[in-house]
Amino acid sequence: MKIQAQEHEYEAARGLPEQLPAGEKILWQGAPHWQTLARDAMHLRMLAVYFGVLLAWRAGAAWLDTGSLATAAISIMVLLPLALLALGTLALLAWLASRNSVYTITNRRVVMRVGIVLTVTFNLPYRRIDSASLRRNANGTGDIALVLSEGDQIAYLHLWPHVRPWHVRRSQPMLRAIPDCERVSALLVDAIAQTSTAGQQAVRVAPARSARPVAPAGNGPVTA
Repeated sequence: MKIQAQEHEYEAARGLPEQLPAGEKILWQGAPHWQTLARDAMHLRMLAVYFGVLLAWRAGAAWLDTGSLATAAISIMVLLPLALLALGTLALLAWLASRNSVYTITNRRVVMRVGIVLTVTFNLPYRRIDSASLRRNANGTGDIALVLSEGDQIAYLHLWPHVRPWHVRRSQPMLRAIPDCERVSALLVDAIAQTSTAGQQAVRVAPARSARPVAPAGNGPVTA
């Protein structure tokens, strides 16, 4: 049983392209917190600081050259609409990504329905997940990254922004900006433990803005 990706225009149930089979049940569903997604995935705060510094530099340079506050203000007004447009576009992308995304944890798998224009659903059975790690944010949200088994690979661009940053060669699907992340990560580990034959599972939660494992290795492939 391999990692499945499905494109669809309608859903049999929220976040799911088809009804769950007998014996499978939804344990949790959620979506990214869009403001946190904008900050971390779209780097909105960093870009706002960049534009602020750039605007201050332009205004200061114009004032030093001409000694006129009016000229300095005009130099800012030329760039300001472009800066606001860029920031607004990124904020809109984050809002759309959050609105159109549904993360589902069942007792057998993680399902990620993502996409803004084209909706794609990734089915990640627990036995195709080697490990998971949690990164907590200061605002109480968090990111859960999933390391897939060797041989299972999803293209980084297909997952973005629902992917662990900079892990391009072996991408890691990520449940991003999840509210109440500690409860969700504990629930995920319990679900993995119930399908595992590898022994006991230990829950370890990372401090804010760092990442450490919350679930150890899985069990390799599942035969269908």
